[in-house]
Amino acid sequence: MVELSITIVAYNNYIDIKNAINTIEKYTTVSKKIFIVDNGKNVVSSEELIEFKKFLSKYKDVEYIECEKNLGFGGGHNKVIDLLKSKYHAIVNPDIIIEEDVFFSIIKYLEKNSEVGMVIPKISNEFGELQKVYREEVTVLDMFIRMFANKFFKTRQLKHTLQQKDYSKPFQVPFGQGSFLVIRTELFKNLSGFDEGFFMYLEDADLCKRVNNVSKLMYFPDATVIHKWEKGSHKNLLLFKYHLKSMLYYFKKWGWKLW
Repeated sequence: MVELSITIVAYNNYIDIKNAINTIEKYTTVSKKIFIVDNGKNVVSSEELIEFKKFLSKYKDVEYIECEKNLGFGGGHNKVIDLLKSKYHAIVNPDIIIEEDVFFSIIKYLEKNSEVGMVIPKISNEFGELQKVYREEVTVLDMFIRMFANKFFKTRQLKHTLQQKDYSKPFQVPFGQGSFLVIRTELFKNLSGFDEGFFMYLEDADLCKRVNNVSKLMYFPDATVIHKWEKGSHKNLLLFKYHLKSMLYYFKKWGWKLW
């Protein structure tokens, strides 16, 4: 058994993943196993795939898993559930970079706080600015504002993204973006991972809600990761449709909380 397992789901973003793995390997001191689940082998050239596999082979603690079709974000991460032999499990986006031993700090915090089931660290952009990835529970109003009226209702947006919180101290988070989460492996397995009814988007909100129903998701300020957030659904019509479909699924599952 290793102390930490990590999954990164690939989809035509090998360069980002190489950068992520290089920094994880450089700074992480705890024993670990990294799984790369490739949802996009059919959208890259054979030369790119061969080169990527060659890069991964440099690291003995990295395992590549090839999917025959795109399983989506949650489905990709769930692919490894039966393979996990760790105490803690990290859900990591391809566009994450670390510059310190964040996993050691997070695991130390989890060891001291048994009531905490999952942790989201301080997530900043490349310029050191805190990203708005910590939110209240999802409501119809907040999703409408986010998707269609983000230039308006500024006070509501500040409330929804927890801007009133003191980010120098830990606090419980209703919904933390799934770009970087560390969860107790046993809890992840008990929850059966992500709900695969979501293909993409809001599966992280759903997981956070289920974690908070039985434990706590906590913001942890003493570990920082860098996230190159591109907000793809705001630029791509297909991704926008996935976002809308996920919204409908989420509210049907948890109830139509209007505001």
